[in-house]
Amino acid sequence: MRLTIDTETDTYEQAIAAIQAAYRLRPGVPAVWPDAPPADPRPGPRDLADDNLVDGWTDQLLFHMIASLVPGARAVLRRITELGGAASYEDIQHHFAHHPTNPIPPSKIGGTLTSVKAVQRHVGPNGAGPLLQRDERARRYRIDDVLVAILQRAFALADIRPDLLRGEPSGPAT
Repeated sequence: MRLTIDTETDTYEQAIAAIQAAYRLRPGVPAVWPDAPPADPRPGPRDLADDNLVDGWTDQLLFHMIASLVPGARAVLRRITELGGAASYEDIQHHFAHHPTNPIPPSKIGGTLTSVKAVQRHVGPNGAGPLLQRDERARRYRIDDVLVAILQRAFALADIRPDLLRGEPSGPAT
């Protein structure tokens, strides 16, 4: 981010207000600053909470996590979230085998979900357990209940702002 303050025309109060607005320390910029850039009216990740909710995860981190996933992995994670955080391997394979927008052959589901673990290593909180847990013996995927609710909020923002997602078109939101 670049912030320019003209010391000959801007007042001290305007400079402080600009810095506070840039770091989101105050919600608005005083009206005495006529050249303030317009705020983006669409919600974005900054509008999500930054509070540690569980195991280091925040609303912002989970949004960043799903935004960084390849579309197929994001679709599978979303499906498990829609199912309340638990699904059998067979349910997921069957759902995506002939999916109209994200078809994934049954033999490729595991490979598709490998990116969840990889992205979590780069985006997720240090020391957090796996977001998507796999029980090989029971043949089930599971997400902690608390994280399911947070993921639902992140997916709601993703629906509003698909331009922020990896592998999605970056056209204007409608």
